[in-house]
Amino acid sequence: MSLRSNILDLRKRKQEVQKGGGDEAIEKQAQMGKLTARERILAILDENSFHEYDLFVEHTARDFGMETKVLHGDGVIIGTGTIFNKPVCIFAQDFTVAGGSLGQMHARKITKIMDHALKMRVPLIGINDSGGARIQEGVNSLAGYGEIFFRNTLASGVIPQISVILGPCAGGAVYSPALTDFVFVVENISKMFITGPSVIKSVLGEDISMEELGGARVHAEITGNAHFYAMSEMECFDQIKSLISYIPWNNKEKAQAVPPKLPKKGKGIDKLVPADPRIPYDMREIIKSITDGSEFLEIMEHFAPNIIIGFGRLEGETVGFVANQPLVLAGVLDCDSSDKAARFIRYCDSFNIPIVTLEDLPGYLPGVDQEHAGVIRHGAKILYAYSEATVPKVTVILRKAYGGGYIAMNSRHLRADFVFAWPGAEIAVMGPEGAANIVFRKEIMEAEDPEAMRQQKIQEYKEKFANPYVAAAKGYIDEVIEPAETRHRILHALKVSKNKSVFLPDKKHGIPPF
Repeated sequence: MSLRSNILDLRKRKQEVQKGGGDEAIEKQAQMGKLTARERILAILDENSFHEYDLFVEHTARDFGMETKVLHGDGVIIGTGTIFNKPVCIFAQDFTVAGGSLGQMHARKITKIMDHALKMRVPLIGINDSGGARIQEGVNSLAGYGEIFFRNTLASGVIPQISVILGPCAGGAVYSPALTDFVFVVENISKMFITGPSVIKSVLGEDISMEELGGARVHAEITGNAHFYAMSEMECFDQIKSLISYIPWNNKEKAQAVPPKLPKKGKGIDKLVPADPRIPYDMREIIKSITDGSEFLEIMEHFAPNIIIGFGRLEGETVGFVANQPLVLAGVLDCDSSDKAARFIRYCDSFNIPIVTLEDLPGYLPGVDQEHAGVIRHGAKILYAYSEATVPKVTVILRKAYGGGYIAMNSRHLRADFVFAWPGAEIAVMGPEGAANIVFRKEIMEAEDPEAMRQQKIQEYKEKFANPYVAAAKGYIDEVIEPAETRHRILHALKVSKNKSVFLPDKKHGIPPF
């Protein structure tokens, strides 16, 4: 054959394979409101940047009639491309080919691109849309999942790993997204569960829909397995690009800086927080009054909303924010919020992202339910994460910092680099009302006017303990600042801490309270 004939043959072969499961299967995918695997990759990456590998890989199964079946690309597309002109590795399971089921060669393609990502130290994006293990390949399918899980763990803390659930992700397959850094889900499209509705029906006799069991909203609001929730695939892809813009490409780099901006003009920060500590407010507004352009990318917005985590920028540099949310449960820490914050703190520490903590909470959530759910173990996670983190850590106490919550939210005692407090901040073992009832119980009970005496003792306790000056006198607070100075003080603290170096005991690794 001539060179031209060879080229034409190559093009014909490519066209055939790139059709995946064929026109009928592609049309069925569209009817489900889903893009094809190839369309998804092209929508995420920069235009004309995708380079595909292993296009002609075929499955090796020879049982149950598989020897006669042609599965183009073995149901998964892998390759490299760019986002914002920077390289990434990507794979997308193709549901039009055998339901995107995972067999030996399918897994080998995924692990190949995972190895590339780790070797080249670039982010890995995985798009999951699969019916699960390919039953006809038996233990080879299970071995494939194990190889993927091992690589997820190996790459953890080295390169960013992003999972996008755009279809079913069931059984053992769900553990790969759970091992990655960020999971994206889309309403009416994403489905994640260990055992499907039919199994639950046969074992427990319960009828439950796939959406109720493991739909996008379930994982965004209840389980905490999803970090970003979107109403459409295109919205999801925009979220991915937004996240990518904030994070570094690997753990040896820092996030790319952008031109700095001032926060948008609006209500002054000192007017956003009510003087009365019992009146709630939206901590997001405080964050946006500090960040460049008042921009903030919130993570896990719908799960454990009593704490806020996410990325913003200060003078063009990425910063991770952890903040109590007084609008929800007065911003208390509980099992879920501790897990949520601790994981984010560890991510920021792994990828050289400074952490700013905005504190306003009455402590840990009391109650039998929390105690039985393991609040001791879960609550310890946030203590561990802050103590372990070696990136610059800055804390600002806005109003309340009571009890264990004061310690947990990046206090000086967990080695915060700088701790600031607003002049109205109350720092104490507990709130003045509760403390007065305990400390001055006898005086209150014996007084002619118990309520008047109670109010007097509350005020006395506030003056003696529940203010920032007692902590500042001990050196636990570096500076009591005016609210309007907050952004400036944080910026200076981060600038001073830029070349921070910490010497830790020699050890293989610690043992967090998993």
